[in-house]
Amino acid sequence: MTLWLTGDPAADRLLTEDPFALLVGMLLDQQVPMETAFLGPAKIADRMGGLDVHRIAAAEPEAFATLCATPPAVHRFPGSMAGRIQAVATTLVEQYDGDTARIWTDGDPDARTVLVRLKALPGFGDQKARIFLALLGKQVGVRPEGWREVAAPYGEEGAKRSVADITDAASLAEVRATKKAAKAAARSTGR
Repeated sequence: MTLWLTGDPAADRLLTEDPFALLVGMLLDQQVPMETAFLGPAKIADRMGGLDVHRIAAAEPEAFATLCATPPAVHRFPGSMAGRIQAVATTLVEQYDGDTARIWTDGDPDARTVLVRLKALPGFGDQKARIFLALLGKQVGVRPEGWREVAAPYGEEGAKRSVADITDAASLAEVRATKKAAKAAARSTGR
């Protein structure tokens, strides 16, 4: 099964086939539309002749930031996000020999261990890590023991609250409606 996160078949194929691409898309998923965030890895791959975690980690920071800022930019804040992408790539190279999937495969970890590993990545707070864990479980078939509970509330079956629940244009619209309703409720209670 191919993920449907951007609506662009080539970009979605890259996200499906390359765990690093999926992780970078999740990293970029803030302050821009979800599709824009998950298109970022394909833009980088096109500009670098592939998405190589080692090359990104070793890239000269200013040159990589320029690559990310080249229109169409990888993100609304291309400079700061370029730094975060490189920080994640460096962490993956240093801790997992550049193999992103080792985050959820090394030592046959349970979901809590995977969550701790995700939260240790630059730019991954608790919520982003839980959403990514739910995405792995719901759509990628990576289901460490306890993943639904650890990813809560994003791991709930039938939920329509995050990128983990998006499989087509209709489900994207449902997730957007859920988020809009949650924001309206938060505003009405003064949060």
